[in-house]
Amino acid sequence: MELKNMVSLVSRTGRHLQRYNFHGHRQVVGCIPYRYKSVNGKSAVDEDAIEVLLISSQRKGKGMLFPKGGWEEDESIKDAALRETVEEAGVLGDVGSELGKWCFQSNNNGNCYEGRMFPLLVKEQLEFWPEKDVRQRIWISVREARKVCHYWWMKEALEKLVSRLTSHGQGVVEAKTESCSREEGSLTHSSKVLKVF
Repeated sequence: MELKNMVSLVSRTGRHLQRYNFHGHRQVVGCIPYRYKSVNGKSAVDEDAIEVLLISSQRKGKGMLFPKGGWEEDESIKDAALRETVEEAGVLGDVGSELGKWCFQSNNNGNCYEGRMFPLLVKEQLEFWPEKDVRQRIWISVREARKVCHYWWMKEALEKLVSRLTSHGQGVVEAKTESCSREEGSLTHSSKVLKVF
């Protein structure tokens, strides 16, 4: 095995390098790992031609989700997203451009987080990875992922990915500003169209 293909079998731990935004919210990043099924000679891609990889939560009963975790000070945002995906899902590939930024509140402790998601076109699925013994991974259709993904903000990221992959460059890029209110546990959005292409 070449050195470039070596993967650490130990996940990063601790919060000493953790990034926080200017509101004091912990910044987390992740990927939506995807691949194409056979398209049977079709040139157009529809959502039925896409499969996504979900992983089980480490906490019992918390459902399925896309890999995500803390963005640390010693890494770029895309490096952090890829690292978390390798640690939790055991896949490697090409990280695409950011799908968006969401503010969400933890159901466990009420803390607010800033989450960013990226698409990851999977090129390699590892047999061994750091969290293999604590997580299950499963390739499923986009339709099924909408049903079983536990987090609303990850479902929104999935919709953005599907739109991007199936629109053939036709679409609208939005800029969103979001804030999370600790008192109400609410999320507010404001959007404006930046560019149509």
